[in-house]
Amino acid sequence: MIWNRKFVYPESTRSLVENLRHYEIGTAKLPSVTTILQETMPQEKKDILEKWKLKVGEKAADKIRDTAAARGTIMHRILEGYLTGHRHADLSDLGQKAGVMATNIWETDLKDNMQEVWGTEIVVYYSELYAGATDLVGIYGGRESIIDFKQSNRPKRREWVQDYFLQLAGYALAHNAMHNTKIQCGVILMCTPDNIFQKFVVKEKEFQRYMWGWLSRVSKFYGQRDN
Repeated sequence: MIWNRKFVYPESTRSLVENLRHYEIGTAKLPSVTTILQETMPQEKKDILEKWKLKVGEKAADKIRDTAAARGTIMHRILEGYLTGHRHADLSDLGQKAGVMATNIWETDLKDNMQEVWGTEIVVYYSELYAGATDLVGIYGGRESIIDFKQSNRPKRREWVQDYFLQLAGYALAHNAMHNTKIQCGVILMCTPDNIFQKFVVKEKEFQRYMWGWLSRVSKFYGQRDN
């Protein structure tokens, strides 16, 4: 794996606009990719989430969500350390679990398949429309790719991670527009607290369909805001 800092990525800060996460890039405040996905979530998925909250209870649901988010943050930081060579350790119970998950992703897949790194935790934006921060971009498996790391409380089926593919498509479209790249591949590397590793790859024509799907969600988001 080599580092190739061939692109200059913008600095940004995060802020809330009407209680929605935005990225401030220069004078622009752009909604985040995850905000757009959340605000345009299909009603069927909203109903499933609400049913789950009612089943486990609101307090338990909040605790599960917050614990998963904290574990995921630590896992991301440790994986970034593997990529940069500046190792990170967290000796808390949650941190040790996240460390095992990060090591699994690194040893099982990332160290052998990531050939060239352009950046980690980099900000991308599509002018006047949206912005986001992706975990990793570069050459993966011989392809220009966007890679995101995910933690999951349990293994997932491919049909359950469609929003992740849309998220990758949004990042890729922005990167291509900013830097004249030709990213047509998105990779999700996922691990559970039980240390079950999963990889989901979307590429070429299928990835292009997710790009169109993402642009449809962006259009829906701004349509909702105008009403």
